[in-house]
Formats: sequence, C-alpha cells, structure tokens
Amino acid sequence: MRVVVCAREVLDPDAVSNYVLEGKLEIGEDGRSVVNASIPRLMNAYDEQALEAALRLKDNDESVTVDVVSLGSDSADILKHAAAMGADGIFHLAADPAGLDCSAIGRLLGAWVGSSGGAQLVLCGRQASDDDQGVVPAVLAEALSLPLVTIARDVAVAGDGWRVIRATPDGDETVQVDCSAVVTISNELGDPRYPTMSNKMKARRRTAETVEPSSLGLSADELAPRVVMTSTSVPELHGQCEFIEGGSVDEQAAALVARLRQDEAIAGGSA
Repeated sequence: MRVVVCAREVLDPDAVSNYVLEGKLEIGEDGRSVVNASIPRLMNAYDEQALEAALRLKDNDESVTVDVVSLGSDSADILKHAAAMGADGIFHLAADPAGLDCSAIGRLLGAWVGSSGGAQLVLCGRQASDDDQGVVPAVLAEALSLPLVTIARDVAVAGDGWRVIRATPDGDETVQVDCSAVVTISNELGDPRYPTMSNKMKARRRTAETVEPSSLGLSADELAPRVVMTSTSVPELHGQCEFIEGGSVDEQAAALVARLRQDEAIAGGSA
C-alpha cells in the first residue's frame, strides 16, 4: 500500500512574524519575494502533519510505504527531515516554484504520482503557511481523477478505502471513501513525531531521487501560470497601549469598565 505525501518548503512563519513586528522584513527589488537571508526555511507545518498521518498508518500496517515528494531547488533539507521522521522514499521535482502557479504545481505533482505507479492515498497539508491558499490539493485530485477530502484530523484504513474524520466548525464529520483519494490534513491531527538523533544521522546520508519535469509529459501550456503574483507588501503595524489609572485594584477595575462602556465595547448597566 503506497501513501504519497506532498511537502513544501516555506519560510519559518514565526521568524517572518517577528521581522514584521520589528519592521525589518524586506521585500526584494522584484516586489514579490522576501530577501531576509537569516530567516530559516522549514517544512510547511501542515505538510509535516500530513507526513505524521502517513507514518501513523505505517505504524499500524507494515505493508504501508510512505513516499514524500517536494518541488523546488531548496527542498533537500525538508526531504532529509522527512527521511528522519520515517519516510521510505524521498523525491525531488526539479522545477522552480517561482515560475509556476498553484495549478501548474498541482498538475506536476499529479503527473509524478501517476507516472511513479500511483498511490492508494495522497496526503497534503490543508494549506501552505506562506500563502494560505490551499489550492494545490484540489488541482492534484483533479489531475489524478480522485476524490478530495479536506481538513482531516484522522485517516484510517476502512475496507478497500479510507475512513476520514474531518474537523469542521460544527464538529467532527466522518467520511467513508471506498477508493483511492487525496486528503488534506489539518492541525487537529496533533503534533508530528520528533526524529531521533540516530534517524537524523542516517537521514543526512540519504539523497532524494531527482525527477525532471520534462520527463512527466506535460506541455508548456499545461505548466503556464494562470495566476501571477504582481506584488507583495509588508503591513504597517501600529501599537496602541493605554494604562488604566487608579489607586486600588477596585478603582482600576471600575475605570476599565467605565472606559469599555464609553467605547461601547460592552453594554451599559450598573457596575
């Protein structure tokens, strides 16, 4: 049983947020890319949870094989991390994401999955932490002619298919899929496992198998971007802090309530 996990390298969201708060995040001359070289890159957190979901299936069934695929020139570190977590195979699609949109990336991933023998289950993170679009899994499912189940917090084998528990605003929703499928994993799955030092050392010697996009049979038109990002900007953050005066805690509490009522943040009434 083959499970494929699609992983993406992103800038560390916490580091990006810190740079924004400090007013130090820099956008390059192209107006689209972040140029702060000191910001670390890592596996998208949702994709890491998708890998954890695959490894849990492997823990319960030794016949499960977990392959991880990533696209881009800088994916070596995250693929070694995937190997350290327990992935059986690691694969690198040698394409530049900067020249592709979500549609082209989904087609590339779908073509690779199909050409490499298919999969009984394809797992993706629900979205990427840098653009938060969540489009690639849908395009990938369409390319493979497979059903798509989104925002899963649990995936388990059920007969010839899968039982997926979705995390929805109204509570859990259980979905039965009686065939191969693409499933997106959300953070409700729980924390991914931490690689042991022994596995990290072994993973350092692993080399991902590189796949050239030209070998996947996609035309230039199929890979041409339909959506092009023209610019990105850093928001200006303005902090505003006001101290509540008062000689005692009771006086400060009363002053706070009075101010909240004045600003209509809470309803009026007796204190």
